[in-house]
Amino acid sequence: QVQLVESGGGLVQAGGSLRLSCAASGRTFQNYDMGWFRQAPGKEREFVAHINWNGGSTSYADSAKGRFTISRDNTKNTGYLQMNSLKPEDTAIYYCAAQSGSTYRRLYDYNYWGQGTQVTVSS
Repeated sequence: QVQLVESGGGLVQAGGSLRLSCAASGRTFQNYDMGWFRQAPGKEREFVAHINWNGGSTSYADSAKGRFTISRDNTKNTGYLQMNSLKPEDTAIYYCAAQSGSTYRRLYDYNYWGQGTQVTVSS
């Protein structure tokens, strides 16, 4: 089992920045790839970003490219999502997740999920 706890969400004005953290415990964090997803009210949970086990490969949804950066520090068992130039449409609950498969953009690619952290961007 891997337990994931997100933090760093909050209320920010459009154009601002937030850094989300995902603290992992349980099985060895570095054995897993990590992803970030988000779910806005009334919408399905969607892929935001992915990073492989050693941080050597990243991938982003089109909505996140150029504004968000995913990273991880395996010595701290923590993953991060730096979000810049935030827009009101980025408002959502953000979830981190862990997996060890070869595909990573779908919800069911992931074995472990955190409880989420709310991000609200005001206009």
